Amino acid sequence: MDVKRVKDYIYWLYYQYLLVTCSYVLEPWEQSMFHTITVTVVAMVVYTAYVFVPIHVRLALEFFSQIFGAQPDGAVSVAN
Repeated sequence: MDVKRVKDYIYWLYYQYLLVTCSYVLEPWEQSMFHTITVTVVAMVVYTAYVFVPIHVRLALEFFSQIFGAQPDGAVSVAN
């Protein structure tokens, strides 16, 4: 893709964001506050997902492996 098409696409995405959030009707200082709060909330959600989702996935896998009878890591089966 050439630079002009990428630039136009980014402008189009920003325009869609303005239309969906109705922030195009805000004054410039209100827009900057709105964008700051939105970016802050999105950053906190991404950080929380990055930190806590892997922990919860690991715990869920351990829980369901115990329910369905998988052997623990340190268990040794005795075969005759």
